[in-house]
Amino acid sequence: MTKSVTLRRPDDWHLHLRDGAMLQAVASFSSHFGRAIIMPNLVPPVVTGAQAAAYRDRIRAALGPKMTLRPLMTLYLTETTDPADVLAAHAAGIIAAVKLYPAGATTNSASGVRDFDKVRGVLEAMAQAGIPLCFHGEVTDPAVDIFDREAAFIDRVLDPIRRATPGLRVVMEHITTSDGVDYVAGNDDIGATITTHHLVINRNHILAGGIRPHYYCLPVAKRETHRLALRRAAVSGDARFFLGTDSAPHPDHAKESACGCAGCFTAPNTMSILAQVFEDEGALDRLEGFTALNGAAFYGMKPNQDRIRLVRRDTPAAYPTHIPAGDETVTVFDPGFPLYWHVEDPA
Repeated sequence: MTKSVTLRRPDDWHLHLRDGAMLQAVASFSSHFGRAIIMPNLVPPVVTGAQAAAYRDRIRAALGPKMTLRPLMTLYLTETTDPADVLAAHAAGIIAAVKLYPAGATTNSASGVRDFDKVRGVLEAMAQAGIPLCFHGEVTDPAVDIFDREAAFIDRVLDPIRRATPGLRVVMEHITTSDGVDYVAGNDDIGATITTHHLVINRNHILAGGIRPHYYCLPVAKRETHRLALRRAAVSGDARFFLGTDSAPHPDHAKESACGCAGCFTAPNTMSILAQVFEDEGALDRLEGFTALNGAAFYGMKPNQDRIRLVRRDTPAAYPTHIPAGDETVTVFDPGFPLYWHVEDPA
């Protein structure tokens, strides 16, 4: 049995760090990553280059000078986004991508896009400049079942936009279905992030035997057949698939309520979970590609040069079940199995 694996330092291509006291509480738990694409759905959202630069400075201050994590900022696309501001922010190195939320699709998405024709000019400018567009891939039509919204999004929104905007580089974020896997695998100029939790849970984990709010996320976990398709994609070695944790902290009172928030806080234990998943799939040799190589290649960046080491021990790694965040607490994602892989910096 393999006892240790040394990898290039991984990246997280989809991360929520929030702001204020929550940012201060959660930022350090992503410090073992080299880079992270930071989500812009604050309240109010990050919609201009100046706002992205200011948010980046707050993240850097929360991380402190000893942390390795480099925040890669994004802009929240709205129907009034100025293409010139997007181009200027990207040229200045302030942003690495733009995020498109269909209005009402997930947490803090009320300012998102309702009429996709109104953002066509921005998308065309992005295609010409090579700026990636990160999609939250779900329709919000109430007539579409929540478990079918990703598949409907591909047919109704994603494929038409890609056909209308040649050269647009697209990341289909946090895919949850075999439909998403098949679409990405069959196309160029597209990548997909896969979360840690969607490799572990299916919809039964949320609903069977009682409602478990800390497994509730958007896009919601689907059938077991879809989870297995995601695992096959993650361990396949296909460079179009890469890690984006979508680690999303919420105060426990907001999760455990009559209308609970969507999101799983996986930043603390993601690498231990992934090592177990890849070991179970007989694919530890492909873990580095999924976590450290594929995403960097898609975004046109060099892989991190430093390394981390994962060591399999006889006793499980100790992770907190909850963390304090100001006057609140946040529950850490529980994969439901012991984590024998420990994350270390090489000596």
